[in-house]
Amino acid sequence: MLCPHCGHMDDKVLESRQNSSGSTIRRRRECLACGYRFTSYERIEEKPLMVVKRDGRREPFDIKKVERGIRITTEKRHIGQETIEQLVQDIEDEVVLKAGAKREISSKSIGELALRKLYTIDTVAYIRFASVYRAFDNVDQFVEEIESITHKLK
Repeated sequence: MLCPHCGHMDDKVLESRQNSSGSTIRRRRECLACGYRFTSYERIEEKPLMVVKRDGRREPFDIKKVERGIRITTEKRHIGQETIEQLVQDIEDEVVLKAGAKREISSKSIGELALRKLYTIDTVAYIRFASVYRAFDNVDQFVEEIESITHKLK
């Protein structure tokens, strides 16, 4: 490691400690050229979770986008803040599990997952989300979706 004092490349590690979560290692080092002591930190660099869009583009997964959509669709519904937060957390957890070691998931999978979760909480919010996610073009598509919900509820 490069000494911050003299720029020499050789040093020795005097002490290593993990943080309580085990995600970072703190190392005390001493430069072999000038004797300067300094600290370095080592942490795992995780590959970001990527979302594969319909057009093939890839972008980093952002749970805030999903949360924003959920909040808009649940606006003026009698759904508590804790319920929404739990819903968003459940979606994020499931997305990470589905992506697995590949660290990739399709936007379609995320949308369908959000729809399934919303359906269990509020069917009106579900319809609102579906209308944007599935890009309803006309009233007939709303009617079809409502009819399918009505059949499921019977």
